[in-house]
Amino acid sequence: MIGVFDSGFGGLTVLGELARQLPQYDYLYLGDSARCPYGVRSADAVHEFTREAIEYLFDEGCPLVILACNTASARALRTLQTRHLPRFRPDRSVLGVVRPTVEALAQLPPGAVPGQTAPSAVEGTVGVLGTPGTIESGSYRIELEKLAPRLRLIEKACPLWVPLVEAGELSGPGTDFFVHKYLDPLFAPGAPAPSALALACTHYPLLQEPIRAAVPAGVRIISQGDIVAKGLRDWLRRHPDMEARLSREGRRRYATTDDPIWFAARGSAILQPVLGLAGGAITVEKVRLRQFSAAGA
Repeated sequence: MIGVFDSGFGGLTVLGELARQLPQYDYLYLGDSARCPYGVRSADAVHEFTREAIEYLFDEGCPLVILACNTASARALRTLQTRHLPRFRPDRSVLGVVRPTVEALAQLPPGAVPGQTAPSAVEGTVGVLGTPGTIESGSYRIELEKLAPRLRLIEKACPLWVPLVEAGELSGPGTDFFVHKYLDPLFAPGAPAPSALALACTHYPLLQEPIRAAVPAGVRIISQGDIVAKGLRDWLRRHPDMEARLSREGRRRYATTDDPIWFAARGSAILQPVLGLAGGAITVEKVRLRQFSAAGA
């Protein structure tokens, strides 16, 4: 079973593509909606919350976890991979969404490795839209400098977009106002405008229509679901031992730390167009995440 974790229900935009492109595997999705959004939390809080989440998914039988949350990927992934897993879970793996997104911006194939893969020669200006935590981490800039050193990066924090999505405000004058608030400065006359925008938060694709309407027609908008699914397919091909451990019955489970009825309503609306849900709705269980204790590991 593959675990997929997000701070809320935005990561269902990634899960939907994973299940559509790799339907043979079983998935367990966890949304920590009780503590959403992560993007305005401290780095320490994000790390602790993410560690609690992956430990829950490990205990439920997931040998592999995808951090669909960009803030968790930017703030916690490296420490979890280099410190937590080797000490407490050496037989498990955790992957993030930053690297596959940077590969897409750099127009490189999945699986690019800094120092081994030749850097992209692509030039110009690209943009990354994310939460304050993701942007402040510098993760996208660091990775892009390695894989596409000729690209100029513009980063923009959009702190009010996640609350809009969590509240179900996906369109209307209020939503349009906050979409233009963050995007208009990127395309002001006289400044180098980005030719591509990466939606570096899994909630943001749910605002894709107003975002598309607010930017010039030629701008490429990159959503993470498709590229993460393609990246996972490539990663599993290169890690056959892990691929062999994944159960294959095409089952999907959903869990939240908040109201499961509310989460099911929001989640079903996201997944129905992608997966054509039988019965029209998902069933969600409520879970309580436990504070990690090294003594009990």
